[in-house]
Amino acid sequence: MKCKEICERIEASYPVAYACEWDNPGLLVGSDEKEVSRIYLALDATESVIEAAVAAKADLLITHHPMIFSPIRKVNTGDFIGRRIIRMIKADLSYYAMHTNYDVCGMAELAAGYLKLTGRRVLEPVVCELNRASGESQGFGRIGTLPRKMTVRECCAYVKEAFGLPNVKVFGDLDREVACAAVAPGSGKSMLKAALNERVEVLITGDIDHHEGIDAVSQGMAVIDAGHYGIEHIFIADMERFLSEEIPAVEIVKAPVCQPFEVV
Repeated sequence: MKCKEICERIEASYPVAYACEWDNPGLLVGSDEKEVSRIYLALDATESVIEAAVAAKADLLITHHPMIFSPIRKVNTGDFIGRRIIRMIKADLSYYAMHTNYDVCGMAELAAGYLKLTGRRVLEPVVCELNRASGESQGFGRIGTLPRKMTVRECCAYVKEAFGLPNVKVFGDLDREVACAAVAPGSGKSMLKAALNERVEVLITGDIDHHEGIDAVSQGMAVIDAGHYGIEHIFIADMERFLSEEIPAVEIVKAPVCQPFEVV
C-alpha cells in the first residue's frame, strides 16, 4: 500500500483540521508514493527509535509527537534534527506524525476509557469547519466520574495501575475523597483553568509545575501528574489496533513502552 493511502486512512479518522495552528502533523519526511509493507510505531522520533525502525526494516515511522515543529533553515549533520532527517532519507524511511488531531479525536477519550470514567464530556472544546455546522463535541481532555468515590491516595494507585506506571507526582490532600475527575493526556497546564471552572476534584495530567500545582490545590482541586509520556504512551497500542484493522496487509512493529527518564 502506498504511503499516501495510509495517510488518507489515518486522516479520515483523525482529521488534520482538528490540529492546533502551531502544530505540524502529517507526512514530514519521505515520498507519499512510497510502497509500505511495514510500519514502526513510537511516541517520539528519537535517534534510538529511528535506528530501531531501520533495524526492523520499516518503510514508515509513525509517531505522536512531530520531530519537526519550527521552520528549518538548513539540514546538516551539525544539528540533531538534521541528523535524524538525513538518517531517515538515507534509510528510505518515510516519517508521519499525528499530534493534536489525535489528541482531540482519540487520545482524550482513550485515556478516559483507561480510567473507566462515566458520564464523559469534553474538557476544552475545539471548533473547526468539520464540527461547526454539526455541533459535534470534540476537544482536549475529558471530564467524568470515577468508578467509585476514593481518596486522592487511592486515585494515585488507580492511575498507576491503569497506565502501568511505577510512580506519579501528586499535589493535594492524599486523604481527601474525590469522585469528579478530568484527564488531560500530555501537558495539562493550559487546561487547569477549564478544570477548575468545571469544579473538577482531581485532574490527571502531566507536566505540572510547582506553582501551577500548589495554586490548583489552593482553589480546591487535587492534581495527579502522571507525566507526559506516562499517559500518552497509550497512543502506541491504540494505533497498532487502528492500523491492524484499517490496513491488515501491512505489518505493525511497536516501540517498547519505556519512560524517557529515570527517578534516582
